[in-house]
Amino acid sequence: MSKQEEAGLILKLYELRREEVMRKARDWYFRDFHPESYADFQAALFSEHSGHLRMVITYWDMASALVNSGAISLEMFSESNGEHYGVFAKIEPFLGEARAALAPQFAANFEKLIDATPGGRKRVADTRERMKVIRAQMQQMAQKQQAKTA
Repeated sequence: MSKQEEAGLILKLYELRREEVMRKARDWYFRDFHPESYADFQAALFSEHSGHLRMVITYWDMASALVNSGAISLEMFSESNGEHYGVFAKIEPFLGEARAALAPQFAANFEKLIDATPGGRKRVADTRERMKVIRAQMQQMAQKQQAKTA
């Protein structure tokens, strides 16, 4: 596949991320979905946000399949995306349980992409830690706002 065709696929993936429902799903995933256990993951899966959860994870699993199959080079994908590390960071601790309960291939393309990326697992772990810090900062800001209005 030519670089231009790969670029076209990257741009199409970007367009899909901009779709209104997908934007809402991504916003929920990063703002409100903070699983600490498989039970938390499962609770979200069976909540009103089930569609959001499934949409975000399957989107990145699909995008990963495009890379894993060679339709998009790992280099081009890595240079133009980073959100997937944050998505994977939230589900990685529960992959074994999710696969046992849901499907053996759950997020398999996604995991294969992370493992194919040099330093991929480290970047996921680093991202997970950064997200915890950001979440704590957001909570502090919210508490300060509440204190001002009280």
